[in-house]
This record gives sequence, structure tokens and C-alpha cells, in this order.
Amino acid sequence: MSPARFADLTVGDELPALDVPVTATLIAAGAIATRDFMPVHHDRDYAALQGAPDIFMNILSDTGYCSRFLTDWGGPDAMVSRLAIRLGVPVFPGHTMTYTGSVSALTAADGLGVVEVGFRAATDLGDHVSGSATLTLPLDG
Repeated sequence: MSPARFADLTVGDELPALDVPVTATLIAAGAIATRDFMPVHHDRDYAALQGAPDIFMNILSDTGYCSRFLTDWGGPDAMVSRLAIRLGVPVFPGHTMTYTGSVSALTAADGLGVVEVGFRAATDLGDHVSGSATLTLPLDG
């Protein structure tokens, strides 16, 4: 996939979808990497005692995957300057998160292209995370 070019963007442009297959390893590794040792993110028995059918992803991992979705599209020169997310349904092993989004506003400021994006990650249970972000891109590339 080629990086987004500010000059080629228009409001309403769809970002390419990103599928993230969710495994127990992905969930536990994300929790460990973000130093979130809450047992609901790595211990199935503990998660069950809390009423969950399995372990589930933590919000810090969600933040990382949202950023990945945006920068995979924006390319190596994209900088995420604002990220606002809202959690929805939990995501469990065996599900796939599908990220989708679109450009909601475009402006130029301080020699950079400023791109506003609305996005969501959905599973078969519904929206897992939704939000908006601001990215900057070079004006000339």
C-alpha cells in the first residue's frame, strides 16, 4: 500500500480496511508489553470469574492498534497528533477486528497537511472501538 498523499486526499475518502485476527497470545502479549498485569487479560479462569467468556484485550493495546491502522495508511511521514477512542464490546480470542475509517476534514497549517479521520474497529459482536484522530502529512509528498 502506498502512503497517503495530502494533495490526493478529499473529505470522504475511505481508508483501506485492516483485519487483526485476535488470539490469546496477541491479547496476553499486548497486556504484558503495556505492563497491564490485570488477570482478565491473561488468565481465562479469572476472566470467567469476572463474568467474561474468555480473556479480553486491554485499552492500551487498542490504542496501539488504532495508531497502527492510521500510520499504515498515512505512511512513514504521518504523525498522529490526537487520538480519541471509545470502547465498545470486548474482543476475545477467535474474533477478528476489522478497522475501517474515512477522512472527515482536511486543512493546511504550519507547512503540514492536517487530516481528520473517523474510524472504528468492529467484530461479529459489534463495535469494539470507535474514535477520531488527527494526523499530519507533508504537503508535498
